[in-house]
Amino acid sequence: MNGIHDMGGMHGMGKVEIEPNEPVFHARWEGRVLALNLAMGAWRKWNIDATRYEIELIPPEQYLAMSYYEKWLARLISLSLKRGLVSASELASGRPDRGSAKSAPALAPAEVGPMLGRGAPATRDVKVSGHFKPGESVRAKNIHPLGHTRLPRYARGKLGTVARDHGVHVFPDSRAHFKGDDPQHLYSVRFAARELWGEAAPARDAVYLDLWDDYLERA
Repeated sequence: MNGIHDMGGMHGMGKVEIEPNEPVFHARWEGRVLALNLAMGAWRKWNIDATRYEIELIPPEQYLAMSYYEKWLARLISLSLKRGLVSASELASGRPDRGSAKSAPALAPAEVGPMLGRGAPATRDVKVSGHFKPGESVRAKNIHPLGHTRLPRYARGKLGTVARDHGVHVFPDSRAHFKGDDPQHLYSVRFAARELWGEAAPARDAVYLDLWDDYLERA
């Protein structure tokens, strides 16, 4: 979808400020928000692509005013409500509704380490034919879906070259909306900076984007 979160190539957002010796968390509550996201995600009511889409649904004026972990908290609240893990009244009161069912946590403390060690690979060991090969010229499709997509606006309609085939991965546009994995090949595609930004860009610079089969067409 097109939204304020897709900031690649935008002007007017100010200088990127680098914080020397930046801490992992700037406040204790940020670490708690990260832990809550991991713990609630263990219920398997959503996936990483659905969480990204939920952040994209934050109204632009709120999105720009929020810090990184404020966005994480907002999406956790929204997903928990939508997927029935908490009710609006429970959220408002901070207490379980009278008569609500009790459930054991989906993630016990002893399971945290092994879960983080396993990760959540997006690769899939299935036989799927790739549409393109390394060295082939391609064009990123000029699409503007209403739902989630990992194809940034600044690359749509632009010419590139397939640099590498990463193999078969889940397709985020489908998975974000709980429509299945739709596994397909994922490629690293090289775009010349001047193709993306015009003649003012340095002639030797390039951007590499990881793009799925459904994002590309033959040039």
